[in-house]
Amino acid sequence: MTESTGDLFSVAGKVAVLTGAGGVLVGRMALELSRRGAEVVVVDRVVEAAHKVVSEIQASGGDAMAVIADVLDRSSLVDALGCVQETFGRLDILVNGAGGNRKEATTSPDLSFFDIPLDALRFVLDLNLLGTILPCQVFGRLMAEQKSGVIVNISSMNSFRPLTRIVGYSAAKAAINNFTQWLAVHMAQNYSPHIRVNAIAPGFFETNQNRYLLRDEATGQLTSRGAQIISHTPMGRFGQPEDLIGTLLWLVSPASEFVTGVVIPVDGGFSAYSGV
Repeated sequence: MTESTGDLFSVAGKVAVLTGAGGVLVGRMALELSRRGAEVVVVDRVVEAAHKVVSEIQASGGDAMAVIADVLDRSSLVDALGCVQETFGRLDILVNGAGGNRKEATTSPDLSFFDIPLDALRFVLDLNLLGTILPCQVFGRLMAEQKSGVIVNISSMNSFRPLTRIVGYSAAKAAINNFTQWLAVHMAQNYSPHIRVNAIAPGFFETNQNRYLLRDEATGQLTSRGAQIISHTPMGRFGQPEDLIGTLLWLVSPASEFVTGVVIPVDGGFSAYSGV
């Protein structure tokens, strides 16, 4: 490969769709891709969240488009794809970032595993797993027609080792890892070796979905769980949104053009530490 280092990691001129981009982590990814010259489509089901990210991108000198869609609603995703095709005519990057947990699907002193409501459990499983598969079906079809593209799924540290309390979330993220490997092989063998599918497995980042597990709502101090996480993270801190950017840029750029079907931990060493 003869590209310079700058060219290797370039996303200039690429069209990128990011689901769940109204959230903290994927919103930061959208901002950085725009800063580096990509045409960014911010997909979220929450109108205010999507437009807030677009406003941040525009304030930084970039350009982006907000598209309101639900990753569990195929028709809304098809409509979103239509917007992308009408505006740009192609799609180069898909980041599947929609996901999250629910307090009602999390065991606690007040809620045993045996009493977790089925609807709460099903919601978490569907949001994370089907909310990754459905966008791959809808947007991936365009990549198959183009015979090129990069998909990055957002997994989690508990996909490798299930964490206590979050039964549905752990199971769904483990399934995303398996699906990432499956889809990488399927797309390369059936459509084009120039379609790559990988995943990022973040360690512990403070987001709106998990903050109640990590910090006391009243005091802001670490909960016992939050303190335990920090003690098992060799780098001694929670991740910051910008910690994910380098790995994302590597996966969506020519720098990783022979990389597909992998799940990359970005976890401050959590997965490497045995606890002793």
